[in-house]
Amino acid sequence: MTKQAHAAQMDAIYKVQRHFYDVTRRYYLLGRDRLISRLQPPPGGTVLEIACGTGRNLIAAAKAYPDARLYGLDISEEMLVSARAAVQRAGLQDRITLAKGDATDFDPQALFGVKSVDRAYISYAISMIPDWQAAIGQGVAALTPDGRLHIVDFGQQERLPRLFRKGLYAWLARFHVAARADLPQLVDRYYRMGHDVSFERLYGGYAWAAEIGARSPSA
Repeated sequence: MTKQAHAAQMDAIYKVQRHFYDVTRRYYLLGRDRLISRLQPPPGGTVLEIACGTGRNLIAAAKAYPDARLYGLDISEEMLVSARAAVQRAGLQDRITLAKGDATDFDPQALFGVKSVDRAYISYAISMIPDWQAAIGQGVAALTPDGRLHIVDFGQQERLPRLFRKGLYAWLARFHVAARADLPQLVDRYYRMGHDVSFERLYGGYAWAAEIGARSPSA
């Protein structure tokens, strides 16, 4: 799928959904607030959300880290309409900057005027990005030397009933969402390349969480 086709697909999906996205997703996008609590950017640091959607997470992060500067990009202009309105309502337009961009190929300098960021995160988006490995690679590439990329998304439901897993995956497929079973292998690849990484299965495997440092502590 081309980038233009993916952008058009996301706009088509969210043209209506963006109006009630946050109300419904709060019940099943588990682990988002946990991710935000783990960001812990340095004082005066920078935080980037890749595929920021409606801006819900950026606003929560801005409130959690009042001295941080935050940036968000999304390929869907429809989602950015909602995000800009939400940021404006929260009175955070001076601290949160939004831009249209592709998660797999973006330049933080061109979009936001910063060469790199202290923290980046991808929340429930790799399951919707066709080339999700490239999105993770781009996130790592955007980090400062001491930066860290945080990821949370649907897992493989390892400890949950098979019927639940089957029903969830069938429902997610209707929205072009697919849990990435190869995420642990990708994280391990970064570990073998010398990055400081972690991987956790949350809520019986309902969600998977990963962190990738820009470099290993000994580098």
